[in-house]
Amino acid sequence: MREEDFVAALRKCGARVFIVGGWVRDQIRGVKAHDKDYMVAGIEEKAFANLFPEAEKVGKSFPVYLVAIDGKKSEVAFARKERKTGSGYCGFAVEYDPSVTLEEDLYRRDTTMNSLAMELPSRQIHDLYGGIADTRRGIIRAISEHFCEDPVRALRAARQAAEFGFAIEDNTYRLMAACREELAGEPAERLLGELRRALRAPKPSVFFRCLNRAGILAITFPELAALIGKTQPAAFHPEGDAFEHTMLVVDKVAAQTSSVLARFAGLVHDLGKGTTPKEMEPHHYGHEERGLEVLTAWNQRMTLPRDWLQAGGFVIAEHMRAPLLGKEAKIVDLLLRIDRSNLSWEEFLAVIMADHQSLPDYLQNGEGYVRKMKQVSGRDCPEGLTGKKIGEWIRSEQLKIYRSLVVRSDSAD
Repeated sequence: MREEDFVAALRKCGARVFIVGGWVRDQIRGVKAHDKDYMVAGIEEKAFANLFPEAEKVGKSFPVYLVAIDGKKSEVAFARKERKTGSGYCGFAVEYDPSVTLEEDLYRRDTTMNSLAMELPSRQIHDLYGGIADTRRGIIRAISEHFCEDPVRALRAARQAAEFGFAIEDNTYRLMAACREELAGEPAERLLGELRRALRAPKPSVFFRCLNRAGILAITFPELAALIGKTQPAAFHPEGDAFEHTMLVVDKVAAQTSSVLARFAGLVHDLGKGTTPKEMEPHHYGHEERGLEVLTAWNQRMTLPRDWLQAGGFVIAEHMRAPLLGKEAKIVDLLLRIDRSNLSWEEFLAVIMADHQSLPDYLQNGEGYVRKMKQVSGRDCPEGLTGKKIGEWIRSEQLKIYRSLVVRSDSAD
């Protein structure tokens, strides 16, 4: 059904229809807006369901329906107001009868830029809390003290700061800090969802810096908070402590690739430095092994996506030695391990480049070297070889191929 038909049917029943949330905000920002979310007021749920019998109800604690509008399944929620009754995002009593007004619905939302509503069919924008001005100025501002009733709003504010390049105003930081206690009890998947979206941002570091400024990084991502104050050799890391280095790396990776997998690998590459004994600093001997232990503990706490866990573990184990090898046999083994990992060459090299600022020839050309080496198979081995002898022969041939390619490359130079 067309949007105008959807709106006309509801208006005929005396209801009001609005587009709410991010679509309206993005219109103000002048960027491409994505899916529309609708809100209806002044209608009973039963009447709505009778009007749109094919709509699919998906909301549990309050009505949300999926309705096919302009060829897309769009969310349609009922105007509602909330009263805090317990902890976390489930601790609310929700009212959504026809008497709930637009003003009451918008007041319960988190920030001013997310409280904008465009009424249909007039397309009038209702801006009750200064959302247009804040959006144009790039300010994230909580509407009221109700902000901290859902503690994950603190992560959402930090994530949107990273996504949009906005600044969080001081009172909102205060409210984010007030979420600290309840955040400790939030479902891990809600935190992980915000982390995933933050890693897609142009500068993911903004997300973590905002959480740290609000005093909640240690609650949400303690593995990263542990890097703060961990000194490093100034000659190699003039940027400062291990946290500053990690923020620099994740942003550099983000500048090279949109891959969330690579960005997560960059984020965790130095996790082990957070557990370095103080007396060892500024050196961090063995931080690769400790980093794998920290990543495992993080996964036990939050259940990371399997591909993140694999990619992060591979980079933690290899990031120090990968660009520093001298022996050809070790180089060949490394190149083959990279090729077998769940990271693409582009993803792995983006992390190593961000960490070390340069790449040796064997990494720059590694994908081509491996392509040639993989042409050797057991079918080509001399007659009479069996068992592990076949594997030894293949490795020997791969080493010969690598040597010949390097010599050819050197000659070309």
